[in-house]
Amino acid sequence: MNVEIITIGDELLIGQVVDTNSAWMAKELNAIGAEVLHITTVRDRKDEMIEAFNEAFTRVNVVLVTGGLGPTKDDITKQTLCDYFGTELVFSQEVYAHLENLLQRRGLQMNESNRAQALVPESCTVIQNAVGTAPIMWFEHDGRILVSMPGVPSEMKQVMTSDIIPRLSSFKQDAAVIVHHTCLVRNFAESVLSEFLDDFERNMPEDIKLAYLPTPGLIRLRLTARGTDEEKTKRNLDGQVKKLCGLLGNNILCNEDLSLTQIVGKFLKERGWMLSTAESCTGGNIAHQITKVPGSSAYFKGSVVAYSNEVKENVLGVSAADLTAFGAVSDPVVRQMCDGVCRLMNTECSVAVSGIAGPDGGTPDKPVGTVWIAAKCGDKIQTQLCSFASRRENNIARATQAALLLLVSLFVD
Repeated sequence: MNVEIITIGDELLIGQVVDTNSAWMAKELNAIGAEVLHITTVRDRKDEMIEAFNEAFTRVNVVLVTGGLGPTKDDITKQTLCDYFGTELVFSQEVYAHLENLLQRRGLQMNESNRAQALVPESCTVIQNAVGTAPIMWFEHDGRILVSMPGVPSEMKQVMTSDIIPRLSSFKQDAAVIVHHTCLVRNFAESVLSEFLDDFERNMPEDIKLAYLPTPGLIRLRLTARGTDEEKTKRNLDGQVKKLCGLLGNNILCNEDLSLTQIVGKFLKERGWMLSTAESCTGGNIAHQITKVPGSSAYFKGSVVAYSNEVKENVLGVSAADLTAFGAVSDPVVRQMCDGVCRLMNTECSVAVSGIAGPDGGTPDKPVGTVWIAAKCGDKIQTQLCSFASRRENNIARATQAALLLLVSLFVD
């Protein structure tokens, strides 16, 4: 089954809203052996939407559409679909009753805009929206499928999980199997790793592909196997994974598709240790990334955002003499920040960051992008000087990544 995703909305094309729907949908579709060949974004314009539908069906047999189903005048997807499939809008008592019930539970009154959402194309199969007011519309024509869903991520995800994916699974025209394995590799630049694995790639079976997904300090290697027999496909993939592990050894940080913060949490939970952070230039971003992982309270206690020297000195116990002699962005200071936050929070582990994020504040000796990082676990502490020399947002993101990588190195080296 080949799929194209079409997202509709001017807000996506002017950068006001970021399309997170497509990535989530592609991942879920891949899990059932459906391959996304194309992702298209168009404005709320009838002619552009119809052109996108026509082009999509020259490539795929399933089109999934999100957006343009709200109650306002700029939401024209429903009427456009009527024109495209040669049908008309009809009033659905079932949808209306669902809307009444939903609005009543929210303490809202039905108005004309809401009532208009009970108008649906006559030729479609209506799927009720359990968490929103816009109904989902499923069209079938000449062996092809088009499904129109709301653009609100929570509404799209709910109906995809509960209805769309199960229905698509039953429509699969073959027994295609797609299996992935991802590992995280450190200590390599992408180009160097590619050269190192050149012979491995040349000798891989044709139905297995290797992809490089680099981030600062880490490369995600994804092996993808395709076949028709699930057990055989998995067995072939496992064989290639073993070869890869043999080549890379302890350069493989993790043999699962986990984020760096998930890896940190995994190591901490295995040892029963607690973590705290002391942050200056990252402004709490390390703590933010850690606490985005559900269950992080099991291993993370808290953070001190020591943006000023006063906080470094009075809260974390950094030596005033060292701040004067070496400056806030220095090896001695981040070491003391690590020790101080461990004492303050009563944790075995900590990371500390102090740097110059920019765009100003740099000096000839310490230009913008200069960051000192320290990581501590028990009696073991390591420091690292980084020179990012990038924009403020990138410097903060890269300092966060580098701090977490330095912490992980204490567990694996």
